[in-house]
Order: sequence, then structure tokens, then C-alpha cells
Amino acid sequence: MSVELQEQESVNYTPIQRMRHSAAHIMAEAVQEIFPDARFAIGPAIEDGFYYDFDLPRPLTPEDLPDIEQRMRRIVEGKYPFLRDRWPREKALEYFRAKGQQYKVEIIENLPDEEVGIYQQNQFLDLCRGPHVENTSQVGPFKLMRVAGAYWRGDERRPMLQRIYGTAWFSQEELDQYLWRLEEAMKRDHRKLGRELKLFVMSEDLPAGVPMFLPRGEMLRHLMEEYVRETQERYGYQHVWTSHLGKVRLYKTSKHWYTYRENMFPVMKGEQEMSEDDSYILKPMNCPHHILLYRSQMHSYRELPIRYAEFATLYRYEKAGTLTGLARVRSLTQDDAHVFLRPDQIQEEFNRAVNLTLEAFETYGLADYWVRLSLRDPQKAEEYVGSDEVWATAEATLRGAVEGKGIQYQIGIGEAAFYGPKVDFMVRDALGREWQCSTIQLDFVQPENFELEYVAEDGQPHRPVMIHRAVTGSTERFMAMLIEHFGGAFPAWLAPVQAMVIPIADRHHEYANRVLETLKAAGIRAEVDVRSERMNAKIREAQLQKIPYMLVVGDKEAASEAVSVRLRTNVDLKSMPLTQFMERVMGIVKTKSMDL
Repeated sequence: MSVELQEQESVNYTPIQRMRHSAAHIMAEAVQEIFPDARFAIGPAIEDGFYYDFDLPRPLTPEDLPDIEQRMRRIVEGKYPFLRDRWPREKALEYFRAKGQQYKVEIIENLPDEEVGIYQQNQFLDLCRGPHVENTSQVGPFKLMRVAGAYWRGDERRPMLQRIYGTAWFSQEELDQYLWRLEEAMKRDHRKLGRELKLFVMSEDLPAGVPMFLPRGEMLRHLMEEYVRETQERYGYQHVWTSHLGKVRLYKTSKHWYTYRENMFPVMKGEQEMSEDDSYILKPMNCPHHILLYRSQMHSYRELPIRYAEFATLYRYEKAGTLTGLARVRSLTQDDAHVFLRPDQIQEEFNRAVNLTLEAFETYGLADYWVRLSLRDPQKAEEYVGSDEVWATAEATLRGAVEGKGIQYQIGIGEAAFYGPKVDFMVRDALGREWQCSTIQLDFVQPENFELEYVAEDGQPHRPVMIHRAVTGSTERFMAMLIEHFGGAFPAWLAPVQAMVIPIADRHHEYANRVLETLKAAGIRAEVDVRSERMNAKIREAQLQKIPYMLVVGDKEAASEAVSVRLRTNVDLKSMPLTQFMERVMGIVKTKSMDL
């Protein structure tokens, strides 16, 4: 459904959506009071709020919002009823044409209905099928958030409208909590923290969506990947490496060429003219490459499952408007794995993948998540590869595996991969925002596309099944989530710099550097601050850098081989032997504890 026609479609609004939709109409009336010649487009309820699009005689500014809010409050206090009516199509067209409301006219002209819905509150009449609250006083506490531009019908060739976003809640406490979450989200924005913590940068001299990582950011990547690598090996995965390039024919065989081509980088030619099939392309996904590794050798049923894992750099030509820091990039690293197995091994291997994923979530302190069983949309079967029979088998098998593991799940129609159903783990961060992280996909199609085989117990060739699996998904996206989830204050085991040694005076530099070398020799990531700044300024700087431990050293510490330990939370642990501090940190790293 296009959002432009949303108000004239049959909308099953929840109570809070109904209230927010009503707030959008109240906002439109307030705007009409200021601009009697305003032309109105649409005003739906959206997640966490509402908006309305306007064609106005002058640009709005943030200074206009308090005036509109004040007028809205007067309308709310008026307790004006929302009056519903049905008009014949021609009457509605005549009315809105006479009012110069060309956007409403266009909506009506695109509707098949002989009658259209009309709602009025106070002096404002709008084309709308509803639903609304009974009267304006039932709209709860609200706030207008910002003004943005929006093309009519989302088409850049159409007029640019002005969109006012607002939010509304049933209680002031809910509104205050929402505004707090927004403010906290701004503080935790990984793009902001990425600069402040010296993790990564984007450069105008590189393509959009291609991040570069500074030493601390590279250390964070390394720690994340090292943890997943070690865990995967413990679960029986073998790590492989495949190139950054592939031939077009490879992606034609996998059918990615026909379903994903718009997200691939343009084809590259070699030194001489090549056919399209032999032309090169930057690797957008790993599965065809891992399939080639499997196919390079004959396999017995006794060898299966074979588990290939790779931290592979992939290149995807995401639209410029969708690029968002590390959360959406064009150059990404994926902790990708593909398992080749017999059909009778599906349940056991699915359980293994789930156990690995949940262990990773526990280690990262991600306890709030839910599971979606993503199936194909049978109304759009042409968008998927494989027969109805294959899909029925794959979906029933994966559903059985999920239920066999005892997992509670929700169904996501249309969320499947084009080659098979999948299970997606949706993680909520510290602010309750959802991130799709891990995925487990069951694939009967690609083994058929590539004619994969193994020699079964009967001595005959049989077709294996594939499981596509990612623990954290994209390293970049998962890093963005972790930065925002922890607000940059990573657990000590994950922090790029675990300790900052701070000498009180210049005469303590020698001991500070000796402490630094001792920590490094023990594998503790430490730095020393020998700037000619006051001690308190150095402590404050280390706290702003979210470094877990500040080790202050002076005469007393130098004399007793000790350090005075202060946490980034400003808790003072006082002086302790350096060896005791090292034991503390190494214990935390070994257990990957969330404690400091």
C-alpha cells in the first residue's frame, strides 16, 4: 500500500494510532488557521507519532512549531467531535477542486470507490476514511518534533512538500519518556561517538558508505571478529577465504543476478573484451563462493555437515539516501557461514546454530530479543526461486526445526530470502530500538542450482541441503548497534583501550611508562597520558573517552609498585598493587564479564 493513499484505505489502527491520526488532523487545522490557502496532502499515524504534508506559501521554520502547538492545544481543549460522512465521488471532487486542493483531487481520482470518507472537526474538513477518536479532547499529550521536506508520492519529479512530524501519547509520563529516549539516542548516535571516541571516519575522497577505521576502531573490529571466530571454531566451523571478485556467470547460476542486480556494483571488464558472463563484479555475497569450495571436491555422507565460515568484505550498491554511518554501508564485512548437510541433520544443525547465536548474545549482554520465522509471500511467488513444492518443504522443515528447539516466534510473511525461509533474531538495544542481527536460513534451492552432490550410504549421489548463517551479521552494523547500546562505554573485555596510565607529575613519567609496558606484556590494552595537563583534566579526558580504568601514579605508587585505580563511572577503588589490578582485568577478560 502506498502511504499516499493510506488515509483512503481500510486502516486497522490501534487505539494509540487512532489518537495520533486524530492529532495529525488537529495539526492540519492549526496550520490552516495560519495559512488559509494551504494545500493538504496526507496525514497518517506512523511509528511513535504522526505527520502531515503541506504545500504552503512560505517555508516553515522551527520557530513556527510553538505557534502551531498552541493552536492545537486550543482545538484539543474545545472538545470538538470528529464527524464522519460519506460523499459521492463527484461531490468530493467538485468540493476539493473548488478549494484548490489538487492533492486531495488526485487521491480521489486514483480511488475506485463510488463514495469517499469525509471527516470534520471544528473548522477543518478532510478527505479521510479514519478512524478517529470521538472528540479532540481525547488526544493525549503531544509535541511537534521537526519540519522536513517530502516529495509528493515520494517521487522526486513531483512537488516538494513540507512535512511536520509530531508525536502523541496517552500520558505525559509516556511523552516525557519518549523525549528522553530521543535525547539519549542523540547522545548515543554511533556517528557522533565514532568521531569522539576516534573509532572510524568517512571521507569525501572515498565513495559514500565506505568507512575507514582508526586504530581504536580497528581494535574493536578485531576483538569482535576474534570472539566470533573462536566461538565458531568451538562449534565445529572451519574458516575459509574467498576473493573480492567473481564472474557474472557465478551470480547468474545462483540467481542473485536476476533478483539482486540493482544492489550490485557495475560490471567490470578485464584487459580484453569479455562476454557478460565472463566479466568481473565485486562480491556482493559469499554463498556462491562457498558453494564453489564445496564443489571443488567429492564428499561422502560421512563428512557432512561441512561448515565453512568467513569474515568476508562484501560490496553492495545501496542507494545513497539509505546510507547511515556504519548501520548501512556499501563496503561491509559479514561473519558469514554456510553449512552443507544431509536432510536428516537439519534439526541438529539448526540447534547448533541457535546455541551459537544465543551464546554470542549472552556474551554481549543482549538479553532482549525476539525471533521471526520469515516466510515467502505466496501472493508474490514470482519474486522467489524454486517450485511451490520446494518452498512448502523448506518452510515446513524450518518451522519444525524452530518448534523442535522450543523457540517462541512470530511469522513474517514476505521476509524470506529469495531462495528459502529463514529465522531472524531481532535484538532490542538499551533504548528498546530493534536491530536485525543474526539469521539462520534453510536453502533447498542453491544446491539444486549448482547441482551439488554427496555420495550417500547407498553409494549413489544425493543432493545436500544448505544452511546460511550469520551470528552478528555485518561487523559494521553490529558495531553501530554496540556503540549505541553501550553508549560507547564498552565492557572492559571489549574496550579498545582498557586502561589509561596517568602520571601526577613529570617526575612520575618513568614509572608510568614502566606500568604501561608491564600491562602490555600481560596483554592488557593500555596507553599513557604524559601531556602537560593537570591530573584531573587527564582523568576527565579518559572518562570522556569511555576508558574503563584510569591508573593514577605518583610517589606513593612508584615506591610500592602500585596504581591508584579509578573507574570511568568515577568510582575510586583506591591504591592497589599493580599485580592485583592486572589479575582483576585478566579475570574479566577471560570470563567476558560485564563488570568493571
